[in-house]
Amino acid sequence: MEIFQNLKYRFKNAGVVEQLIYINLAVFLFVFITNTFGFLFQSKSNFLLEWFALPANFNDFLSKPWTIITYGFLHTSFIHILFNLIILFFVGNLFVDYFTKKQLLNFYLLGTFFGGVIFISSYNFFPLFVNDIDSNVLLGASAGTSAILIGIATYIPNYSFKIRLIGYVKLWHIATISIILDIIQISGNNAGGHLAHIGGAIFGFLYVRSASNKELEIFKSFKDLFKRKEKPLKTVYKSGNKPPKKNINKTKNQQEIDAILDKIGKSGYDTLTKEEKEFLFKQGKR
Repeated sequence: MEIFQNLKYRFKNAGVVEQLIYINLAVFLFVFITNTFGFLFQSKSNFLLEWFALPANFNDFLSKPWTIITYGFLHTSFIHILFNLIILFFVGNLFVDYFTKKQLLNFYLLGTFFGGVIFISSYNFFPLFVNDIDSNVLLGASAGTSAILIGIATYIPNYSFKIRLIGYVKLWHIATISIILDIIQISGNNAGGHLAHIGGAIFGFLYVRSASNKELEIFKSFKDLFKRKEKPLKTVYKSGNKPPKKNINKTKNQQEIDAILDKIGKSGYDTLTKEEKEFLFKQGKR
């Protein structure tokens, strides 16, 4: 019982990325155990896969609509879940540095949903899948992780990862290679799975682009709050006197405000230093 209490405590206090990893691992372990008992009792099917994997046949899906989400937590191969969870760990933790935990969960679930939509649509539209439509199912977290990867790559494309023996690789390079590999492998044995990955990727890209546009509009309004309204020009006599020091300070302050606001627009408020946040707060009160 103490082990379960510790696991419960760790799950409750973990971040959203770690919680998704724990859920996927728990489901994988459950699938592994049921497969083992199925093998011992010579059962030809696994009830978890029958009820929670996403069927390619649209009529079968209508009888189990929840599978459009639950398939995103099912894995039967150790390599499959290992690869997905590695991506989820590194890219997911980078994602929450720029977005909220709720947004990451939305990306995972909605990426899974849209990946499932592309999967079912493809099997019920393309003649290639006619002979396999009644037997194929979709499972795995790849569509959800693709949404997260492409989403964060769209937001910060020039962010670099250091990879051993290769050096620094930009995030958009990794995302592009991922998409190209999925497109190339459509002609392979797992065409439906790769189409689902692309569906999740498309969602991640479109969501961030749409959110970025709205953010820019909000950011523009926010920036306007700090801009001084220009006063009408007055005719004055030219003199050799230097401009008042107060006006120079105002100009410098405005330049600093603009620089900080540009930084918020590119990287987010959380990337500001303590001094920059305090300076911005003081200026906003004036």
